[in-house]
Amino acid sequence: MQLDLTTTAVAQQPADGVAGWAADLVDTMGGPGAGLAIALENLFPPLPSEVILPLTGFAAGQGVLSLASALFWTTLGSVVGAVALYWIGVLFGRDRMHALWRKLPLVKSSDLVRTEEWFARHGTKAVFLGRMVPIFRSLISVPAGVERMPLPLFVLLTTLGSLIWNSVLVMAGYWLGDRWDVVETYVGVLSKAVLGMVAVAVAAYVAVRLRGRGRADRHRRAS
Repeated sequence: MQLDLTTTAVAQQPADGVAGWAADLVDTMGGPGAGLAIALENLFPPLPSEVILPLTGFAAGQGVLSLASALFWTTLGSVVGAVALYWIGVLFGRDRMHALWRKLPLVKSSDLVRTEEWFARHGTKAVFLGRMVPIFRSLISVPAGVERMPLPLFVLLTTLGSLIWNSVLVMAGYWLGDRWDVVETYVGVLSKAVLGMVAVAVAAYVAVRLRGRGRADRHRRAS
């Protein structure tokens, strides 16, 4: 069973990088190792699922583990990591969130209230679809906990969304074989696009707030 993935799968990447670390886990533990890697990826987003999942698919193609095992354990790992973040949100709570929000510059309490109202209406779609969006895959679990989404519903939505995302990337690695790292390139582009959109949205928000504050200051001086 022991195909040396660290040598085979990471020939084009540093053996001590994320790919080498994930390959060691899968080599040593099989499916549970892949699940552990993905659970940690959820808790520490800088660990890229676009490396771990295709690599796991490649390992399945090489016979290190079965494809069903790869999908089961990576999805279980996603759910475990997401539930941990959900409970962080629960423990942090709405009161602390509002207290922290009031200390932030350029924001209003009404902004947070509107966000909570939006999540109350669209939280199920946000959790399900958020599991398939880079960057937000992990982060969406925290507001779900803060807003106390029912845990069984959260687990169901997270499982379904994670299964879709994981299946796409695992199957890509399975079919691409030793070219599994191509997936990282394309998902990396998507991640950068998401970050770019977030940066633009934040910049626009800050600009609107500063302009509104400037108008309010001019109005007070005129009065």
